[in-house]
Amino acid sequence: MILTDIGSNMPYYIYRVTSLGPVPRLEKIIQFEAFKEASTEAKRLRRETDLGAGETIKTIFAETELQAEDLLSQPRGEEPMTGEDY
Repeated sequence: MILTDIGSNMPYYIYRVTSLGPVPRLEKIIQFEAFKEASTEAKRLRRETDLGAGETIKTIFAETELQAEDLLSQPRGEEPMTGEDY
């Protein structure tokens, strides 16, 4: 079910993120009210969409589109060390 009225529930947004420069380009594709639906659609898009260099499909849980885009624009921390990295 596609979200039409946010109400008190935080939605899940799906974005196409292009990271070829210092600031990622964000394109909202759709939003859902339930994780399962958002996850299923994101997986389908990853399988069926011809993504260019530096493009990914991401799902984000946020109160608003503005917050989702802010979170997606923040640099990610270092990957955790595992196995032989220690």
